[in-house]
Amino acid sequence: MIGGMSESLASEAGTLVLSYLGLRKAVGIIGITLPFVLLVGKLLVDGAGLPGSISAYYYTGMRNVLVGALFAIAVFLISYRYGPQDNRAGTLAGVMAIGVALFPTSPANPTAQQQTIGIVHLVCAGVFFLTLAYFSYFLFTRTDPARPPTRRKLQRNVVYRVCGVLIVVCLVLAVLSDNLLGRALVDALNPVFWLESVAIVAFGVSWLVKGETILRD
Repeated sequence: MIGGMSESLASEAGTLVLSYLGLRKAVGIIGITLPFVLLVGKLLVDGAGLPGSISAYYYTGMRNVLVGALFAIAVFLISYRYGPQDNRAGTLAGVMAIGVALFPTSPANPTAQQQTIGIVHLVCAGVFFLTLAYFSYFLFTRTDPARPPTRRKLQRNVVYRVCGVLIVVCLVLAVLSDNLLGRALVDALNPVFWLESVAIVAFGVSWLVKGETILRD
């Protein structure tokens, strides 16, 4: 009887571990592929022309893909349950992802209402990216004090920290470039789109590594 209960508990624990890993992998895959799917999809659906940001794809034929991906990420993050800090950060990031989806960025020549909605979008996007950086740099790098970290764990921590720093640096550079560069240069180079893409891919890599797709023990 006791042996059977032990096997059942072990099986349940293994299933929970697999669900955590699967959830992390799913989030990572969406993060890594999203910029490329939007880029290629826009070319196929609407033809040439690069929107100025990831959020600007809302006003292209890829709107449903963008909104769907944001809601998928939001559901994954809100459902993510691992520890108190992880739970709070996941819920916050998930709510912010929903905010990014429901409150689109301002279009060209926006009305006063659209400008207000655009401000809400920017706030949600900023908090979303910063929370993702917090996951990578602080939460994913934690180690069990009772056990020394393995060589693989130390390597993963390097990846986590690089991803966390990349997300913050890209966010800062995106804000600076959009406000300090001339409009003609911004329209020609689309720096916000590329910087956001790097940040989203960094987020995806971090979650893939946490899901043990890369650098597993």
